[in-house]
Amino acid sequence: MINGIKLALIGLALGSAASIAAECTAPGLPTLPEGATATKEQMLAGQKAVKEYQAANSEYRACLDPQVSAAEVAAAGDSPSEEAQATLKKLNDDYNNSVSKEEELAVKFNAALRDYKAAHPG
Repeated sequence: MINGIKLALIGLALGSAASIAAECTAPGLPTLPEGATATKEQMLAGQKAVKEYQAANSEYRACLDPQVSAAEVAAAGDSPSEEAQATLKKLNDDYNNSVSKEEELAVKFNAALRDYKAAHPG
């Protein structure tokens, strides 16, 4: 009886994660200005785009969180299915990829900002 309930909950969790997955969409990366040739307005617009991307990416990860939790439960059983393990891996990869992209974007914007400051001293 308990195993049946456990299996039903795992099935519900996986089904919910699959249906929620369609609602979680990673934001696209913004285009950054070329710091060496950009105007102040272009750099400010680039900064705004980075902040908007970070906010959207945070919302994306918040959307993934319950799916990751459900997939962890499904993959934690005594004999988790390959599908449960694959779902958990994909969700973790998607989450980690969003963090990596955000970090890379910050590094690129900071490089563009340094180039801008070098081209516009004072």
